[in-house]
Amino acid sequence: MVTWFADSLHRRRARAAQDARGPLARYYREPAPADSTPAGDLAVLALDLECTSLDLDSADILSIGWVPVQERRILLGRGRRVVVNPGREVGPNVTVHGLTDDVVAAGAPLPEAVEQMLHACSGRVLVAHHATIETTLLSRACELLYGAPFVPPVIDTLALQRRILGWHRGDQENTGLNLAAARGRYGLPRYAAHDALTDAIACAELFLAQLSHWGTSGGPTLRTLRLR
Repeated sequence: MVTWFADSLHRRRARAAQDARGPLARYYREPAPADSTPAGDLAVLALDLECTSLDLDSADILSIGWVPVQERRILLGRGRRVVVNPGREVGPNVTVHGLTDDVVAAGAPLPEAVEQMLHACSGRVLVAHHATIETTLLSRACELLYGAPFVPPVIDTLALQRRILGWHRGDQENTGLNLAAARGRYGLPRYAAHDALTDAIACAELFLAQLSHWGTSGGPTLRTLRLR
């Protein structure tokens, strides 16, 4: 099963690479970390999106925030937040993320923002909390812009927290598993939510705290941790 799991990601990346153009093609030319890489040695990119809606079928990306993590160190100086101009009004979700129409109107075009993200993610594992949002919207953007899906190795800190607690997918729904609550279990400070860079940093800190669940040596490999 582990062999199939690893091979599935490899095959999906290989298929996507065949069709990818431009920045996405360059992303696929950089090898992803091997599944045998110890977690403490991983190069990862903690990432968060803010979007117009939680309905992923209709949502547009409004901002992308990311911060690299290398050998259990968060590289704050290389963190970045890019506001994206979706070419339409923000809608009622403005009360959540605070990105008003005038702010996003001055934002970067989607191709520019996605290209920057792909460059930052090259050769790294993507780490996100409830990563389905990030992977769905970024993959759709890459298909639109570059002709192929975005298929990174992914560690989902929400899924990882569920495993640490011994919960199954249906247990308690996601109660106690949102980013703030998961951080609270490790005594991490509470940050204001729904800023993409702040949430990416918060996710990076949570990931490192979760790794402490296994200790500093003899811990898990990427194969153990990744979502798919």
